[in-house]
Amino acid sequence: MAVGCPFITCAVKKKGIEFCWNCEESNNCEKWKKHIETGKKYDSFKCYQTLEEDISFINKNGINEFEKIQKQREHLLKEMLESFNEGRSKSYYCIAATVLELEELKEALTQSKKESDGIDDIKEKSKILHSILDKISLKKKYYLKLRK
Repeated sequence: MAVGCPFITCAVKKKGIEFCWNCEESNNCEKWKKHIETGKKYDSFKCYQTLEEDISFINKNGINEFEKIQKQREHLLKEMLESFNEGRSKSYYCIAATVLELEELKEALTQSKKESDGIDDIKEKSKILHSILDKISLKKKYYLKLRK
């Protein structure tokens, strides 16, 4: 028997709310606090670097606005994967699409397209995008790998 998500079990099944951020007890919930604290330092299968910012955004602007931004991130990620993935960069691009600001992602893609114009070798194209994303992450102190 597989163990389900404790947050889904508590929020959705027990309390009938969308997620923990909708719960009146979220500020005092030890499980939720532990998850947020762990997410500041470590990732599991998903990047949690923006967890607190995402929750704050949802609380302020609503889930629909958050979803709109996520759709834009998804579109940019698909573009990176279609044009610059040499077969080894999927996780890297997924984290970049999660961590970087939308404008930074757009600019990185625009610049990498310009710099790789006329290049057919996908490995070379990937190196160009990696280089641009690495420069942004170094400057902004982003971490573009899963933190274990």
